[in-house]
Amino acid sequence: MNLYYLAAAAADTEAPVNEFGFWKAMEEGGPVAWSILAVMIIMSVGSFYILFTKYFEQAKVMRQYKSVQTSFWRAASLKEGATKLEKNSAWRQLADDAVTAQDHHSKMEGAGNEIHFVEEELAHSQNTINQALSGGLSFLASVGATAPFIGLLGTVIGIYRALINIGIEGSASIDKVAGPVGEALIMTAIGLLVAVPAVLAFNWLQSRNRRIDALMTDFSNNIVSYIGSNGTIKPTAAAAAPAKKPAPAAPAKK
Repeated sequence: MNLYYLAAAAADTEAPVNEFGFWKAMEEGGPVAWSILAVMIIMSVGSFYILFTKYFEQAKVMRQYKSVQTSFWRAASLKEGATKLEKNSAWRQLADDAVTAQDHHSKMEGAGNEIHFVEEELAHSQNTINQALSGGLSFLASVGATAPFIGLLGTVIGIYRALINIGIEGSASIDKVAGPVGEALIMTAIGLLVAVPAVLAFNWLQSRNRRIDALMTDFSNNIVSYIGSNGTIKPTAAAAAPAKKPAPAAPAKK
């Protein structure tokens, strides 16, 4: 009997179990914490959406450049070469703008040197393409710059609420402080998890855009050289991939 009463007394004197975790932290944070979490989710989803869409867009532009190397410069004229490029592509736009610039220059009086006129038109066209390729990257930069501070705001609010609750309970023991403060730091961690991929994606996509811009500059310079030399100066077209030879037939058995 004595053992029974001792066990019951020990159970009554046990410290209450504190519940910790992400959802508990969100419940303690209230509407502010849920609002900040919703903003973080929107930022993260938007960042990955831009990452994948811009990657496929850039990959398409780089893939289309192969047709410039293999077919465009094999044509007898710029107009014929432009028809061999894929419609609604950056390279087709540059080629069409060069042809249009030639036509406009021939109809304008006092337009100056034809080469300079074409160069200006190609530079304007290239800037337009670069702006289209850079669309959405400002969102990634904004997410990378602001997400940690939004998470820090959630942490500050969480710590404030935790300290208020600790003051109301009148206990500042380590078990009362460590849990709520640790939960509040979750928001800072979420902010970093959102910001780091956005910054990495921004830098990577920017480097690919610079590569595309260099290719377009080279293509524009080749067009200008072609026009200035009346078609005598142009890069050597890359040879098309040879067709695979069919495997030789097996000799008939006698």
